[in-house]
Amino acid sequence: MTAPPTGTARPIVHYGDPVLHRRCQPVSGFDDALAELVADMFASMYAARGVGLAANQIGVDAQVFVMDCPETGGANRVAHIVNPTLLDPPPPRELVTGSEGCLSVPGRYHDLARVSTATVTGFDMTGAPVTVSGDGLVARCLQHEYDHLQGMVYVDRLPRRTRLEILASAGLSER
Repeated sequence: MTAPPTGTARPIVHYGDPVLHRRCQPVSGFDDALAELVADMFASMYAARGVGLAANQIGVDAQVFVMDCPETGGANRVAHIVNPTLLDPPPPRELVTGSEGCLSVPGRYHDLARVSTATVTGFDMTGAPVTVSGDGLVARCLQHEYDHLQGMVYVDRLPRRTRLEILASAGLSER
């Protein structure tokens, strides 16, 4: 899967906007409107210099995310996933703590533990089944973007005091 060649960058929604704090709706139409959304999401992600972006981060209540994320071997994993399902890795599950940030909480990063490998299944914009798996930053990105579509921002996984400090430093407040 590669990024669509065109699209219009849309503004990024920040922490506190209600669309970021509720589960997104499943996509039912695999049509030109969905293809345009995916193109706009890639354009928005690239304009914001991100490695992943969920639809609700541009204010769209839809189960879609895009990514262009460095793999452990050096190449980038470019993908879009519609109606994703995050599959739990088989035990034993190794947690890796790493620095994580978010376009919806601009400028701040914090260490967060995530499962070291991740697999997401879903569909592409035409409705064809897709599976994306990875480790390292790809695994972190898959989990981070999936969380967005469930209404969770990475700071929601942090202790309240840490979350409040990060939000305040970004000029945001708790919802």
